[in-house]
Amino acid sequence: MRRPVALDAGRPGPSLAAMTPQPDPMAPGQESVWSYPRPPRLEPVAVPVVVEHGGLVVASSRRALRVLETSHPPTYYLPPGDVRPGTLRPAAGASLCEWKGAARYWDVVLPGATLPRAAWSYPDPLPAFAALGGHLAFYCAPFDRCLVGGAPATPQPGGFYGGWVTPDLAGPFKGVPGSAGW
Repeated sequence: MRRPVALDAGRPGPSLAAMTPQPDPMAPGQESVWSYPRPPRLEPVAVPVVVEHGGLVVASSRRALRVLETSHPPTYYLPPGDVRPGTLRPAAGASLCEWKGAARYWDVVLPGATLPRAAWSYPDPLPAFAALGGHLAFYCAPFDRCLVGGAPATPQPGGFYGGWVTPDLAGPFKGVPGSAGW
């Protein structure tokens, strides 16, 4: 059982301002992840999204969707027909997203390399995210190169979330140290 914490009358407790980060300044052409909504929004992507590893294109789509959520870089979901055939193998484990529903995980199997739990999907998403049904998202970190509109992407900080950080984004991003309360 948690006990209430008594605050010293002479010392203030944590303020809301201390728990909410200050958005980074935006350069021309950037969008701030702090302008993204909560609950998240799903939208089509107007540029190619590409995942490469070991000299192979694992996935490439001009029909991707992205999920935008406050403080997170976008997560990209590609239609299954835009993923290299024979590269996905069901992986152990599952997770639950309050917005999208139950996720299943996939290993990416390529000649000479298996990338465990490198992708996930929502086979039966909740109604607000029904368009994601069967689409696949890829963690950026295991792959040699991930691109959005030709721009290189890097993984969302922290290793837990699956967003892709591109040069057109301003943070700070959920996943950095101290962001657990965001």
